[in-house]
Amino acid sequence: MAKARTVFFCQNCGAQSGKWIGKCPNCGEWNTYVEEIIQKEQSHSKQAFTPASDKPHLITDIIPGNTMRVPLPDNELNRVLGGGLVQGSLVLFGGEPGIGKSTLLLQVALTMNKMKVLYVSGEESQDQLRLRAERIGIKNQNCYILTETSIQNIFQQAEALKPELLVIDSIQTLFTGLIDSTPGSISQIRQCTADLMRYAKTTGVPVFIIGHITKDGSIAGPKVLEHMVDTVLQFEGDTHHIYRLLRTTKNRFGSTSELGIYEMTGTGLREVSNPSEVLITAREEPVSGVAIAAVTEGVRPLMIETQALVSTAAYGTPQRSATGYDLRRLSMLLAVLEKRCGFRLAAKDVFLNIAGGIKVEDPAADLAIVTAILSSGEEIPISPRYCFAGEIGLSGEIRPVNRIEQRIAEAEKMGFEQIFISRYNKKEIPKNNHIKVQTVAKMEEFFTKLFG
Repeated sequence: MAKARTVFFCQNCGAQSGKWIGKCPNCGEWNTYVEEIIQKEQSHSKQAFTPASDKPHLITDIIPGNTMRVPLPDNELNRVLGGGLVQGSLVLFGGEPGIGKSTLLLQVALTMNKMKVLYVSGEESQDQLRLRAERIGIKNQNCYILTETSIQNIFQQAEALKPELLVIDSIQTLFTGLIDSTPGSISQIRQCTADLMRYAKTTGVPVFIIGHITKDGSIAGPKVLEHMVDTVLQFEGDTHHIYRLLRTTKNRFGSTSELGIYEMTGTGLREVSNPSEVLITAREEPVSGVAIAAVTEGVRPLMIETQALVSTAAYGTPQRSATGYDLRRLSMLLAVLEKRCGFRLAAKDVFLNIAGGIKVEDPAADLAIVTAILSSGEEIPISPRYCFAGEIGLSGEIRPVNRIEQRIAEAEKMGFEQIFISRYNKKEIPKNNHIKVQTVAKMEEFFTKLFG
């Protein structure tokens, strides 16, 4: 007879306690402990997946093998993963409901030509997946669909089928018979993920796991879930916009600063190979309050449009609002303009928007944001053929930024006539370029060159 007991788990870090605790001693969060009933099996014959035991080896005796990467038909996903899908890797794919997680991974499974893929769904029926597959387009005749939530049954089918790629949709719907708790609980998620990790490392089959997120944007389940997997991908975007952003928050086999951009269409998600074209609004004549920033996401240069609106404060306290940009950094830039440059913005409302619904963290956007703010405040339009790349310091100097060659090359490819950069980047300017490069060191010099 199995023995049942009550255990309390921390929803944030997965710590275990025999009683309820107000503050978790492990992570310091309050009111995160939940009660779960755990039933331990006396027999271990029902283990979900038991790999063969291994012996310890000297590190000098281990022969490093070539880490094989599986090239995916999706170039954006390839870039975010670091050049392809590593064999035996466990990838966690998180995002808001309806953002397109299942659509993207089903699209990948349907386009992996000559590769056996097992797509396991615990949320949709086979008929629903068939309808979505017809809308996307079936190109892979070796894509198998399994509607199952038991991790033991999934491993039985995978052992018989021997797939080359396994997709789980989603981890919150799976359960194991070794634990007597509901699917989606902390203990179930942790145990199922551990079984999938052992399966991936033992067989060498890469595994995609779709995970739900909570209302604060973090992946549902214990925090240890993100520590167990090899890669954590975050699918972002607004359901009211057609563009979706794929970011990496953890990657053991590549960079964590890459960005993939998709466009949601009626036939699935379309890769956006040149995002600079879709992030810049085409206008017939220049308008005030708009400036183009040359930023980078990882190694990819982007030309984005910054929009600012400066108006007299209608109410007592001036408003400061930023969409897609750090509000604290905006306050810092306004303080620099007020203190160092003499622009009176303390009694003005300042609203900032990054076009396209993306979030910018590159400090090189400072110069374009300041330009957009002054353009709106003084009602002076900026030429749409100008772009800017520079970080602004607290003393009013324009600091250099990295990857200036890629930024200049992207601006030249997009047809810009002038780019304003820091004078301290002068040594890195390529010689054979057809765009006029303006170098400035102080804000006063920049305003003189731009506005005359």
